[in-house]
Amino acid sequence: MTNVRVATTARPAGLPLILAAASFGFTIVQLDVTIVNVALDAIGREFGAPTASLQWVVDAYTLLLAALLLSAGALGDRFGPRRAFLTGLVLFAISSAACGLARDALQLILSRAVQGAAAALLVPPSLALITHAAAGDDKARAWAVGWWTAAGGVSIAAGPVIGGLLIGALGWRWVFLVNVPLCLLGAALTLAFVPEAAPREKRPLDLPGQLLGFLALAGLVGAVIEGGHRGWSDPLVLGALVGGFAAAAAFLAVEMRSAHPAVPLDVFKSRRVWSAVVIGVSVNFTYYGVIFVLGLFLQRSAGYSVVQAGLAFLPLTATFIVSNLLSGRIAHRFGSARTMAGGVLAAAVGYALTSRLSAHSPFWAMIPGFLLIPGGMGTAVPAMTSALLASVDRHFSGTASGVLNACRQAAGAAGVAVMGALAAGGPERIAGGLRISGAIAAVVLLGAAWVAWRSEGRPVASVG
Repeated sequence: MTNVRVATTARPAGLPLILAAASFGFTIVQLDVTIVNVALDAIGREFGAPTASLQWVVDAYTLLLAALLLSAGALGDRFGPRRAFLTGLVLFAISSAACGLARDALQLILSRAVQGAAAALLVPPSLALITHAAAGDDKARAWAVGWWTAAGGVSIAAGPVIGGLLIGALGWRWVFLVNVPLCLLGAALTLAFVPEAAPREKRPLDLPGQLLGFLALAGLVGAVIEGGHRGWSDPLVLGALVGGFAAAAAFLAVEMRSAHPAVPLDVFKSRRVWSAVVIGVSVNFTYYGVIFVLGLFLQRSAGYSVVQAGLAFLPLTATFIVSNLLSGRIAHRFGSARTMAGGVLAAAVGYALTSRLSAHSPFWAMIPGFLLIPGGMGTAVPAMTSALLASVDRHFSGTASGVLNACRQAAGAAGVAVMGALAAGGPERIAGGLRISGAIAAVVLLGAAWVAWRSEGRPVASVG
């Protein structure tokens, strides 16, 4: 990845406006991953929902996002990223309104699932729009990807802060209703400033692979969520596990034989792509899982109000901004592999510090971990994304980004399922779950750092 100086790098005409529109859509998607975390306590109290239902409120969104990302990139490549992006914005606005008007937990979970499907139509096309706009200019692409990634990273970190303030002022429903005007603004920007990129060949969609991929994710993640409170010997849990593994095996078999697979397995022949996926999976699994538990910990164990809990996440937001924007310069100096390795190693230390927290820990004891986690992640993720895009043909960028983000979102759903199950119960169980979750996250990221370091200097195959 090259170093990009905003003041001296010439950029293609219109790229900043296209970047603004694309980043707007990506920001909405990422914001809704975490903004709900500080609302979970209020949702649980109003609907009388147990921890498992709250896990589904989060994972219904990430599961559909992960599963449909497998095809969303191909849809954007086939029909044009601008059209797919606009469709996603409209559907996201409608489903967000349904979430805000839900009358019980089941309605909210179903509306969140539709919202996740809409989000899938936003992520790969948004990155594809940037890639097409910066075609042939590696520096401009790196600059744009850095800002796009920064927008998503900051929105993930800012979600709990914004959510806490909205809930304190207007109630939990507004963490969803606020999306409606945001989507309308994003659509206006897109219609005004974003040209349509020429669609690629109209290849058939892999509907069997898409269905099997969804069943595998839903079965395995659902088994972990329900196993936390039903018990692992429950027939429903065992059936979901068996069905999930069977669907995963069938998915791999179908993808290997399909002429137009939902997940083109050839993409993993590139060592750079493979290591980027490992980093992305590790980052999302750890962050989504720990943040889910942390939102409950601050309110139910540490006794913070919803506004205090939201404001407690401020160090994460500020550090994400700085680290995302510095990532390109760091990668230029040290290389993308070392940048990824160093970033996830710093985040691992942050999680290790978080694993030492208790319900009586003062806020200052949380700050070192709250700085290291986003500092490391914010450094690693832009380098990861740029490394992926540099390894594929630009016309294949939508599908490649769909593969990466599908893996990441699936890992995030798994993180919420696993770590949420560890924290199911009263305040003491939540505090204990946070300590275990922090330790698990540290170990996972240590492994990811080793993978990134080992990829340094290895040959990279171009895919596409």
